[in-house]
Amino acid sequence: MGREIKLMQGNQAISEAAIYAGARFYAGYPITPSSEIAEICSRVLPTIGGIFLQMEDEIASIAAVVGASLAGAKAFTATSGPGFSLMQENLGLAVMGEVPCVIVNVQRAGPSTGLATKPSQSDIMQLRWGRHGDQTVIALCPASVRECFELTVKAFNFAEKFRVPVILAPDEIVGHMRESFEVPRAGELEIIDRKKPSCPPDQYLPFEAEVDGIAPLAAYGGDHVFHITSSMHGPNGYANNNPQNASWRVEQLHRKIDLHRDEICLTKTFDTEDMDVLMVTIGATTRSGRAAALEARKRGVKVGVLQLLTLWPFPEKEVAALARDVDTVVVPEMNYSGQIAGEVQRVVGTEKEILRVNRYNGTIITPRDILESILESRSGQSVRAGG
Repeated sequence: MGREIKLMQGNQAISEAAIYAGARFYAGYPITPSSEIAEICSRVLPTIGGIFLQMEDEIASIAAVVGASLAGAKAFTATSGPGFSLMQENLGLAVMGEVPCVIVNVQRAGPSTGLATKPSQSDIMQLRWGRHGDQTVIALCPASVRECFELTVKAFNFAEKFRVPVILAPDEIVGHMRESFEVPRAGELEIIDRKKPSCPPDQYLPFEAEVDGIAPLAAYGGDHVFHITSSMHGPNGYANNNPQNASWRVEQLHRKIDLHRDEICLTKTFDTEDMDVLMVTIGATTRSGRAAALEARKRGVKVGVLQLLTLWPFPEKEVAALARDVDTVVVPEMNYSGQIAGEVQRVVGTEKEILRVNRYNGTIITPRDILESILESRSGQSVRAGG
């Protein structure tokens, strides 16, 4: 039996993929351009034994998600810029408590209320550094409706496997675009559930990592009674301010990600075998970038494209390997400061030309924008990124 082909919106694909991955709890507060996710979950989850809660604000939403996850549910929420800002404190709690959950941030133009219905890719640094203190998360970024589905499943798998909040960060264009794609059949995509303790209840330590760097997680209400606090804590979950313990704890939060970075860092490449110029893209700019690269080749400039599906941890090895044999790296992105370009520059060093193509007025970067920048750069003309 073949797959079902559906015409689907990006936000719809995220909702359906979350349910496919086993999500049965959603708490959120409506906000453009993510509201379709809440709308779909409000209709579907109650029909399959799940729970949908519309909370009073985004602070309560992420708190409910953390609580539901600790009770054993696969839980998630969806928001956009201002709401994502409100979630940061309790996201920090989820990091410190190693609570698996998924947060969808459909990026829109800011600052503040900004252009509430327009696209942006300006939350890249907030995804990584929005919470205070030494901590790390996983952040993924789809560029198509198919990737919305597949990366949502990946987000839940990563959250469950590594006991970490995972952020899915499509931009508004990707969240609202509609495409036909073959929906994976039940059981076709791998589904990962969190590792549960096998020890007797009186021996359970909720933060004692096993050889893979990850500690098993019991569920509240079961036989394994355990404690989680936002304060610095030891393997037993109770507060411990000893400097040696604090060092171990912070290292552990990073180590479990570092040990598995090759599995977590997802990328795609297009025509990179014979390239003279490398282009690094994310989200909706990938389509414009690939179109510009194809046209550039017709004009004698061999451009290859590296699409970043994982934003954090940053795919340093993949960028460095492909940038090694080129002099110019092009980075188109919908923000003013070049948040991805800055990371690329950090990885490849100052000897490489980083050609930044930026737009920050709520409209997409077009293939022409990128192509003209490439051709001007190759001809030695000065290049000025446009708004």
